[in-house]
Amino acid sequence: MPSHTRVEGSDLVTLQKSDAADRSVRVDWNSYASAYDLLSEHNPEYQALLHDFEAFLATIEKPRLIYDIGGGTGNYTKIAARICPESEIRLMEPDAGMIGMAKSKLATHGNISYGTLALEDIAASEAADLVICVHALYTMPSPEERLVDLRRLLRPGGWLYLIDMGRHMDVRDWRNYLFSSLRQQLGLAGALRVFWQGREIAKQNKNIFEAQKAGDYWTHSEAELATAATAAGFEIVRKQSVYRGYSDLLVCRARA
Repeated sequence: MPSHTRVEGSDLVTLQKSDAADRSVRVDWNSYASAYDLLSEHNPEYQALLHDFEAFLATIEKPRLIYDIGGGTGNYTKIAARICPESEIRLMEPDAGMIGMAKSKLATHGNISYGTLALEDIAASEAADLVICVHALYTMPSPEERLVDLRRLLRPGGWLYLIDMGRHMDVRDWRNYLFSSLRQQLGLAGALRVFWQGREIAKQNKNIFEAQKAGDYWTHSEAELATAATAAGFEIVRKQSVYRGYSDLLVCRARA
């Protein structure tokens, strides 16, 4: 899962519950970045999400301005830049490791700019036609308020493509699924090699699970996410459970 606007200026993020400041769960997103793309390439569920986004872009008028909020290593921006080469794309990602990988990966695209501000701190001078926010909202403070910020970035009628992790991260379940998929793709030796190279992912996924249990990261049902999006000023065009039931996908339009 990509990272998002957790805390600027720090690669190691400490998240604290507002009602228990002495409790914290640390997720090292910089370390997460180093192995993220490696496993994502071989994760059929992640690839299915990328294909869905590409298909979605084919159904809408080409956006003039796009924000990728919590854009991580730039996988969704990469698709947008390829399909919409005339669009201006702003990738927002505070983690140094993630945004560094994105800049390297997307260096050949001249229509992308980069920023490290938290979503609530973005002072948009012009309204966007499309906002992308994938596996990022659940990590933000006050996610219902951040949905209002996503609406603020958009013109009336603009699109929000939102995927969010809603259920607790079952590390063992994902490990078994990914290893089975890797073994089918690469054989036993190849699967073991990729798992070893991507071992940091499992470590940080455990920390994500702990943050979810502690209430530092938002968990929700599909209906709860849809209700929050509607309250924030969005009309839901499509909603579905994705990512093996762990996440929810909403395609929305900003109401006037």
